[in-house]
Order: sequence, then structure tokens, then C-alpha cells
Amino acid sequence: MSTDARKMVELPPTLTVRALAERIQASPIDLIKQLMANGVMANINQQIDFDTAAIIIHEMGFDAEPEKQVEEAKPEAVEAAPAWRQALEKEDQKLLTPRPPVVTILGHVDHGKTSLLDAIRSTDVASAEAGGITQRIGAYQVTHNNRLITFLDTPGHAAFTAMRARGAQVTDIVILVVAADDGVMPQTREALAHARAARVPIVVALNKVDKPNANPDKVKHQLSEVGLVPDDFGGDTLVVPVSAKKRTGVDDLLEAVVLTADNTKILANPAGKLIGSIIEAQLDKAKGPIASLLIQNGTLHLGDTLVAGQAHGKIRAMFDFHGAPIEQAGPSTPVSILGLSDLPQAGDLIEVLPSEREARTLTAERKLAAKTAAQGPHKPVSLEDVFAKFQAGEVKELKLIIKADGQGSLEPIISSLNSLGTEALKVNILYAETGNITENDVMLASASDAIVVGFSVQQDTSAQHAAETEGVSVRLYDVIYRLTEDVDKALSGMLEPEKKVVTTGRAEVRAVFNISKTGKIAGCIMREGEAKRNSKIRVIRAGKVVHEGDVASLRHEKEDVREVRQGFECGVGVRDFHELAVGDVLEFFVLQEG
Repeated sequence: MSTDARKMVELPPTLTVRALAERIQASPIDLIKQLMANGVMANINQQIDFDTAAIIIHEMGFDAEPEKQVEEAKPEAVEAAPAWRQALEKEDQKLLTPRPPVVTILGHVDHGKTSLLDAIRSTDVASAEAGGITQRIGAYQVTHNNRLITFLDTPGHAAFTAMRARGAQVTDIVILVVAADDGVMPQTREALAHARAARVPIVVALNKVDKPNANPDKVKHQLSEVGLVPDDFGGDTLVVPVSAKKRTGVDDLLEAVVLTADNTKILANPAGKLIGSIIEAQLDKAKGPIASLLIQNGTLHLGDTLVAGQAHGKIRAMFDFHGAPIEQAGPSTPVSILGLSDLPQAGDLIEVLPSEREARTLTAERKLAAKTAAQGPHKPVSLEDVFAKFQAGEVKELKLIIKADGQGSLEPIISSLNSLGTEALKVNILYAETGNITENDVMLASASDAIVVGFSVQQDTSAQHAAETEGVSVRLYDVIYRLTEDVDKALSGMLEPEKKVVTTGRAEVRAVFNISKTGKIAGCIMREGEAKRNSKIRVIRAGKVVHEGDVASLRHEKEDVREVRQGFECGVGVRDFHELAVGDVLEFFVLQEG
């Protein structure tokens, strides 16, 4: 191709394969093939540098030049805005109009979330007449003083964060439910961390104020201590007393939501580019895939060709949250649709394409990209690479989730970590609490690109699986200064790669035998994984590690063996530890360069 026929493209120092494809209006698959031909294995979301991008697009008829940097317009390296906000930035600002706020209710498990949802539903006659249909769509709308409010019917902060981890931040406002007779609990603080990580305004519903032992003032002081200073204490958090059981205060709560929405730019262009998110999906034997979704910008019409994640199809039928058939749906409207080829996942973003052919092509590209990504190495955010990411301009802070064995440990850890870093690269503690590391902690880290740090705590099995699946870095310590020292080194780029602990199996001690020559031997049953003779071992008692060392002996039916698998009995000796007890859990692990 002659130089005259080439098109000039401005490129930043680094960008993803997807972004490069969009700049030259080419298929990501063609770009991936071209990269492979040049010896570069990359998936659709992988970052490539300017020089690589320039070589690749040159072979496709384009020339590259460095993108002009406008220093004053340089964005902060914060969490990427949700897709609908990015879409709004491209819309004509004069065409944007207010849309109904989308609200999620979070809080401690026993503080009355479900009762409050029921009380809110009962304020809307039409919703009450619908009789349970809302449960199938996962969202519903109520009217307060001629203003629509959309409520997401999520089971809790785990689902809330799982959707955000997939890029679908659909919530505009969070109602945090706190019981007036119980106050701020660990799950309250956890829910608060999820809401703050999502960067959405919070309204507090102070529930159960009708109970004789309710103490609203005490709870308000507790809220102040976690950074939610009530408006009547001189703060900016609306705290509304309610009784879900007696249906009192609900109108005041809805009014607080409307006021918060008015102070927040919750806008959309009904005539603009359609964007939305899948709330949930299920397979009906007669009707096929049924997807519930929420429109965030534009208007969805019956007959539109839709792409949602790796699913596509033409909308054959569309229903509102009452279950009534409709032909179109605007911003903040929850709907269910029929016509998709496959089941999309909750959190998948949706878009409308001109034809089914283009929809099939896009979903094929996404499936190939997902397959390529699954085959390639997935590198999570880790302490070792945070400084390199900072130098590359990708991060401005080290986000941490801290779990410790008690408040006596947690407070000095937080104090020490907050003193580290510089103005350019700070420590941001998203959530700090006592207790073992749970799946919820991992999901919050996944959605926020954070690292989980534990002190003298264990990691639940479900949390371990989630960390592996989501690519979340989890680091465990039993000495505070080592924890803070590692973080300090990470912030200055001096941290050496850590030895990664990989758990291979767990056994339960059912009996203890005292052998004269060798000491105590634990008679065990392997509960999961496998025990290996050359592995390391932890002795866990009542959730605490009481010893960590080496396996001294491993026997099965009086025979020395190299390994014992799940479901089999075995005898285990622990080197330099002679206090084994019935009920102990033996955790076998190996150390790998991580």
C-alpha cells in the first residue's frame, strides 16, 4: 500500500487490543492474528505498547503517531467509570434529562432488609397488585410524589459486588439498613465498604426504631465513627428513622432518596446509544432463555437485535416488572425479554446492533477472546507489581482489604499502613475488619483491584477458590512488622517476589496415638485434596494456627506412603510438635514462587 493511501492514527503509550481495534475500526480477531504472526501472544483485553501497535497497524494500512498529551486534562488513575457513564460522556449534553434513580438496599443480615423491601413495595398499589412477579425480574419501580424510583432486588452485597466486578455498576444510590436496637455490626461495615468502593451516595435507613430497646442516638454515634456522620450531627449523611414492621417512615426514606438523586447528576439520553446491564437470567423449558435487564441509556424496542456478553438475539417479547407486555423501555426501566440465543451472565453489558449478522460476529469474537484469555496466564494485582503499575501511570493508590484476628491487632495495622506511602502513591484501606478472609472479601477485592491482607487469620475454602477464579492476590502474615514492611517495600518498588502458599489438602484428626519412639501420631481422615509426604503442614485448632512446620511421617494402613488422597484414612506425624489433639485440622501446603 502506498504512503499516500495510509491513514494516520494517534495512539497513547499503551492501550488494549480492543481499544486499538476500535481506533482503526478493525476486527479484534484480525489484530490478534496479526500479533500472533509477529510472535506476540495477546488476548483482547491485553495491553500493548505504542511500538508494537505501530508495527501491527502499519501492516494493516495505517501509520501511528504519539497521541498529543494535554497535561491539565490528564485523568487521575481511579477505578474506570461504568459503561453507561462512559456512554453519557459521548452524548450531546443538551439532550440529557433526569432519569429515575436505581437503588440497592444493603446491610447486616438481621437488620430488616427484606422487611423494608416489602414495606417499600406496599407503598405502590400497582406493585402490590402484581403479586410476586417482581421476584422473577430482580427489580421493580415505585412512585413517590410523582417521581419514579427503581429498586434492584439483589440478595445482598455479594451479588451487588459480583455485578460491579463484571463492569456493570448499575446502582446510583445505596440504602444502608441499620437496626436501631443493634447498631453497626461487622456486616454493616462490610456493606459500607462495598458501597464506598462503588463510589455511590449512601442513605441510612435506621430500622426497628419502634422496639423498646432501640437507641437511635447511640447508633448515630457508631455511624459517625465509620465515617457516616448524620445530618443532624452536622454531617452530610441522611439518616432516616423507619419501622419496616409498622410501615412507618417509609415515605421519609423515599423522600431522602429523591433528595439525594437531585443532588447527584443521574441523567440519560432516551434517544441516545442504548446501554444497559443484565440483572439475572434463567432458562425456561418452554420459552428458552429469559433475561432480566436494566436500561441505563437510550431506549430498547421490541424487535431490536441485542448482544449481551456472549449471547445475542432479536427481542421477540418484552415485559415490564409487572409482567405486562410492552414495546419499548427507556432509561432506568427494568424489563425481561425473550429471544436471546444463550443465557447471559448477571452483569453482562447489553448493546443494540443493526443486524443479527453483526451480532453473531461480535459474540463469536467475544467467545474467542474469552477462550484466548482463559488459556493465557492471568496476572492479578499484587504487591510486587504495584510500583511498576504506578510508574506506568496505571495506579495512584494501593488498595487494601485488611482482616485481622482482633481489634488489638487491627488498629495498629491500620495506623501503621496509613502512615506509609507518598502523596503520589498512597495506601487506601477499602475495608478493615476482624475475622477470617471470606468470599465476600475476595469479591470486593476483585471489583476494586485491591489486595487482601490477613493477619493471624485463615482463608475460607470458598475464599481460596474465589481468589483463584477472580485472580485476587491474598497475603497472610503472623508478624505485624513483616506485613507493614512488605507494604512499605511494595510502595518503593523494592519488594521481592513472595513464596505463594498453595494448599493441597486438609485432614481431620480423629484420634491421637502415642508411639514411644516417634512421639504422637494423628489418626486422620482426608477431607479434601491430598496429603503429601514432602509437603509442609499447619495444625489448626479452633480456627487458629497453633503450629506450622514439616510432615515427619505419613502412613496408610501401617505402610509408609508418599501421598494419601481425599476420603482415605492416614497416620500423620508432625516434626517438632507433640501436642496434637482430636478435632485438630491438618492443612497440607507447598510454597511456590508467586
